[in-house]
Formats: sequence, C-alpha cells, structure tokens
Amino acid sequence: MLRLQLTPYSEHPTWHWSGACYSTLDQRSTVIPFDHPMIEHLAATDGYRTLIVVRERVADRPACDPGVRALTPAEYDQARDAVTDWPTDVVLIETEPGLPVRVTAGAARTTPLYLAVDDTTLTGSWDMADLRGHATGINPKEAARLLIYRPRYSAETLYQGVHRLTERATAHFGGSLWITYPEPALHRTPRELAPDADVLGAFIATMDTAMDRRPWAHDTTLFHLTGGFDSGTVATRAAERHPDRFPTATLLIDGPGRAQQIRRRAEMRSRVRFANPDITLDAMEHPPLAPGCRWVSGDVVNPYEDPLHHPFTLMAHAIAQTGARTVVTGLGGDEMVALTQEEEPHQGLGEMTDALVLPWVGPRARAVLEFADDGIAPPARVNSMTLLSLESAAPTLLREGLWPVHPFADPDMVGLGEQLPFAWRELKQLQRKRMAALGMSDDVVHPAERESFAEVIQHALISHAPPLFARMLADGSPLFDDGLVDPDGLRAAAERLTAEHYQEERESKLLEVLSLHLSATAFLR
Repeated sequence: MLRLQLTPYSEHPTWHWSGACYSTLDQRSTVIPFDHPMIEHLAATDGYRTLIVVRERVADRPACDPGVRALTPAEYDQARDAVTDWPTDVVLIETEPGLPVRVTAGAARTTPLYLAVDDTTLTGSWDMADLRGHATGINPKEAARLLIYRPRYSAETLYQGVHRLTERATAHFGGSLWITYPEPALHRTPRELAPDADVLGAFIATMDTAMDRRPWAHDTTLFHLTGGFDSGTVATRAAERHPDRFPTATLLIDGPGRAQQIRRRAEMRSRVRFANPDITLDAMEHPPLAPGCRWVSGDVVNPYEDPLHHPFTLMAHAIAQTGARTVVTGLGGDEMVALTQEEEPHQGLGEMTDALVLPWVGPRARAVLEFADDGIAPPARVNSMTLLSLESAAPTLLREGLWPVHPFADPDMVGLGEQLPFAWRELKQLQRKRMAALGMSDDVVHPAERESFAEVIQHALISHAPPLFARMLADGSPLFDDGLVDPDGLRAAAERLTAEHYQEERESKLLEVLSLHLSATAFLR
C-alpha cells in the first residue's frame, strides 16, 4: 500500500506533504502512499518525533487530511497509541532525530511490504520488483521451502537482501536492518453450541461486520465469483443486501468441473441480483507460460505472485477496464473452517518426504530443509497461509489500480470459525448450509465434480513448458548454480511431460520450478 525510502539521522528531519508524497526537506526520505479511494494517510509531529500512517479506510468516517499535524508530546503519544490497533491494513513509519527509523505493520494485512537496505537508506515497496537492485543471491532455505510447496510466513524471501515485513512486526534501520516479531496471537478453540444457537445468523452478521468495516459498497466494486463456496458465499450476501449493484468476474477452468462451474455461477447470479458485466476469461486460452506471460517475457516478477500469474493478470486488466476500483474475493475461506491436526491428522503441504520423491530437488535444498521452520513468524490472528495468499494476490490487482478486500480474512471471521464445532467446519458445512438457505440446488451445495486449475496447469506444462525447460537446461539457471535444482533430475522429469506420463501430484509441482527460475533469472541479472 506504499513505497518508502528512509534515511535515518537526517540533518533535515522535518516532513511535509507535497500532494503526492511525504518527504523531508533534503528529499533523502520519502513515503508514497498507494493512490486509491480505499486508502488514507496522515502524519503528525511533536517537533521532534514524526509519525506517518498509511492505512485502509474504515467506514462511516471521512478520509483524513493528509497534511502534517503539529501535536504536543502528550497528543503525539495518544495518536501513536490510537493507530496501533487499527482494524484494517495499516503501516506506521516513525522517525526521530538521532535514532533508527521504524516501520511497523498492522495485524489485518491485505498487501505485502518488502524491504531492502544499503549503507544509508531503507527502501520498501509493495512491488518486490522495485527492490531488484538490492538482491545479492538466492536464499537457499526459502527456495527449498517453495520447491516442495512448504511455504512459511517469515521475514525471509527468495532473495538474500530482500525482506518481508510480516504482520505486527517492526523493521528498525539505523545503518543495518533488523526486524522484530510480535508476541504470538491468541486463538480460540471449538466450543459446544447452545441449544438455540443460530450459527448461520452469527455467520451472516459477522460477514456483514467484516464487509462493513470498509467503505466498499460502491458502484466501482466488483466481486470475484468463481462459482465456489467461499467467493459464492461472500458475493451472494453482498448482492442480497445491495441488489443490481455489483458485477462479477472469474477465470474459467477446464476438465470435468468446467461445465459445472459455469452452471453454478449462473445459478448464483440468477438467485440474487448481480449487475453486469460478468467477466469470464478462459484460463485454457491464456494459460501460464503462454506467449505474453510476463515471466516468459523476462519481466521482473515477484516470485510470490500466483503461479497462474498470466491469466490473473489479464483478468485484472479486464476488470480495471470496466471502471472497477475494488475487488472482493473469497480468499481465506478454506482456512476459516479448516480442521485441526487433532480432528483430522493429515500430511500437510510440502512434507519433508516430498524432497525425496521430487527428482529435481537439488542436494543443497534437501540439506537445508532440516531448518525449514527456523525463523518463521509467530502465530498471527489470521492464518499464515491466508496471509501468504493475500500477499500473492495483491500485486497483480494493485498494478491495475484495484484494491483487494477479503472478508474471510477479517479477524472476527477467523475467530468465529475457530469456535465452530467440527460438524460445521467439516467439508465446509458452514458455507454449504448458507448456500442451501438461499435456495440453491444440489449442483451448487453438493457439486459432483472437482473444480480446480489442475487441467489448466497440466495444459500449460505439456504445451508450453518443454521449450522453457530446454532453454533452462541449455543456458543454465541460478537454481542450478546454488545446488537447489538438480539438472539431471529436472531433465528426466521434463522428458516425462507428456499426456501419457503426467501425474498431477508430482508433475504439477514443476510449475514452481519454472516460476522460480524465470523470476530469479530476471531478478538477479
């Protein structure tokens, strides 16, 4: 939600607002907020300390005056305390003569903030590409996590020298950078329901509260309606409350679930009153790795952006062309009703055994996986996998001037889900019963086919990946140089990329190899 450049110990620490950014008199420090109606920013100083706040707006209050306010020391302390627990996305920047600068993120993260330093300056941006010149190489531990689909939420990124500011963490810079994590967030546990408990009523009320925190209900708001339970639950509730106001958009999948996806979306749009247009972009016609894909074109792309980057980029552009400014999604719905390890013991994403069965995982990656959980951020109010998903989705939307809203990632929604009994969370019974209460058919409530991008990924790998792997093997890769990917294992896997030999559980993970290779090659050149 911002870009920044901060130089501590400046001789001209006085800040002013230019109409586009905050800056010091010597121009050595600047803060540029993302320009969007859902974002506001303010600054205050007591003549010694300065506080700059960039945050997602809350409803029922006018946007703040962005000018720098003069406060007494006591008023400054009150203002600093007041913004700490802001209920939506927020970043605080603090400067004080003679001390390191500090940057703190809030708990309700929607957008990422990546940081890098040189000898004198802290640089930050929501777009990792802005920090390209600061990367000094690949972080082997993070690369290993990503190669076996074991993502971890931490201050580390794929690149040495580039850092992530995690939720509630504070970055300190006074010549060197150190990031301090917060205390672990407290969580609730499942409870027994009272005999007269109205779970659906509580769900709807909490969803409404999560939505209404922000001034979202405008004609420039569009809903990402995939046809699935999560986006369907959020979008139909909004259309129920505000008929004929909100258009929709989605990517169409392929395979057995395609026809079902089209039917389910059509039923959702007919059951409650959405507005037009309904943007549908066929992901099979614009798959990842196809000509025009920013990765394939050699653009500098954040490696954490969605592997389906190409079709999502095209969809975001199509949404922006309609005049939309805000996109509401169902991200976080899986985690809101996730079962605990005690309720359903299972192998999670990216278990260590995956390193043994994926022949392209190199020796250095295998060696550092022992330390894969070192240095990760403490438990957050919102599930760490949700936070990573939001971080993946945001840059594609922000580049098109779109602001993302994710009601399922609201802390109150998370808290409700944590308290629900097993029977309401198993197989997303909460969302299913909500859709049934709207009168949806079994096709919506109990779909027979799986709806996923598996067939799109298979098509991308079989049709477009072989020449990219051939070029990677011929020209080399930073992943080879660091022992993170084994060339012989990758060559054998690439030779099996045919419809006859394709096994989704294994071969689909090759998309991550290419995305990391293409990102690192562009980022480090």
